Amino acid sequence: MTTQTLFQLSRIGYLALLLLLSGWFIQQGLNGTYSLGFSLIWIVPLLFPLKGIITGNPYTYAWASFILCVYLLHGLTLAYITADAFIFALIESILICILLVTFPFYARKRGRELGLGLKKKSEQK
Repeated sequence: MTTQTLFQLSRIGYLALLLLLSGWFIQQGLNGTYSLGFSLIWIVPLLFPLKGIITGNPYTYAWASFILCVYLLHGLTLAYITADAFIFALIESILICILLVTFPFYARKRGRELGLGLKKKSEQK
């Protein structure tokens, strides 16, 4: 896969996840299941890496995977606990799993293209 393909796939997947979760939590907030404040607390962490994801910063792609782990736990827990939201939880979990694969690969490939990376001790001398 080329860097551009990984970039497009990651960016589209991230924006789809952001829209999916925003719609879900706002709908749950309006139904009275969650408060709107609680819903916003769930959406805000996804907004932190937004600028770097859109611009293609490999460093942002590397650390954004850690934020996605919380949402993966949410999706898997929701799929296990309730049958009403199983399809939503399945879509959320699959989308996050795809992102957890594409984010690090993009960060690695793009970082190498830009010459970023950790130098080995033997190379520093």
